[in-house]
Amino acid sequence: MKVIFLQDVKGQGKTGDVKEVADAYANNVLFKKKLARPATTGNLKQHEAHERRAAEEAKQALLDAQALKDKIEKETIVVSTKTGEGGRVFGSVTSKQIADELKQMGYKIDKRKIELEHPIKTLGVTKVPLKLHNEVTATLNVQVKEA
Repeated sequence: MKVIFLQDVKGQGKTGDVKEVADAYANNVLFKKKLARPATTGNLKQHEAHERRAAEEAKQALLDAQALKDKIEKETIVVSTKTGEGGRVFGSVTSKQIADELKQMGYKIDKRKIELEHPIKTLGVTKVPLKLHNEVTATLNVQVKEA
């Protein structure tokens, strides 16, 4: 029997796969646990439409990320902090502080998307990578100055 997998099933197929499986296995396991549905013509058409829509949404998300990258790379975030002797920063500038500054500027970027290897502990400008999409990484200038 031909089925469309709704979820990943180890050893059988991944989400969206259309495969031939044993009738008993399909009826007794896959359909009862709602892991798959029969591959009728109506279900196949619906599945193809869903795949096309998902591809269009992924393409749009990539275009949006590239546009955001172009905007962000022109910006410089300024973070004021207390400093001690020799320009050493008390504490450090973290990804949360950078995300808060971006939010104040109108950009909604999660702090987990900011790929800061180590917190910033010096004054001056630091280039910080932002992972906006699987294929798009922007570079943000973060300037740390004395408060």
